[in-house]
Amino acid sequence: MSAELEAKMEKAVEATHREFARLRTGQASPAILNDVKVDYYGTSTPISQVATVKCPESRMILVSPWEKQLIDPICKAILASNLGLNPSKEGDSIRVAMPILTTERRQELAKMAKKHAEDGRTAIRNLRREANDAIKKNKELPEDQSKKEVESVQKTTDKYIGLIDAALAEKESDILKV
Repeated sequence: MSAELEAKMEKAVEATHREFARLRTGQASPAILNDVKVDYYGTSTPISQVATVKCPESRMILVSPWEKQLIDPICKAILASNLGLNPSKEGDSIRVAMPILTTERRQELAKMAKKHAEDGRTAIRNLRREANDAIKKNKELPEDQSKKEVESVQKTTDKYIGLIDAALAEKESDILKV
């Protein structure tokens, strides 16, 4: 039971980390473009599957399409993504400069990070509740064993909520750092 519970909680933490990666800080990160999809022969495809995305500088993303005819569709997809990014064509690649964030935008991003963290905590608490319900429904467990199981579930819950809180603190410091 606990190995399965830990695996599910680990997935909740990973999902929270993925949401944090999508939040734009002052630094460039290829993960910012993870959700941007480009029309590739009639199929909506993530940019990472049709191009190499890397960060040669701290505030620059370089997208190198594997096929030259994808440059324009990738530029359009980045513009349409509502990330506030402005791509520019440069030879066989696309440069995306990361604009400097305003104080208001940084605070807005910090609020979004807190919301993603709370969503992760809620997912973990729901897993705790499900595990505790399963323990209580098992009438074959002696009462003292049942209490030990519930305490174990709580310790696991505290561990994973702590991981989310640490990730949130790190992301907030990245976002609010000028």
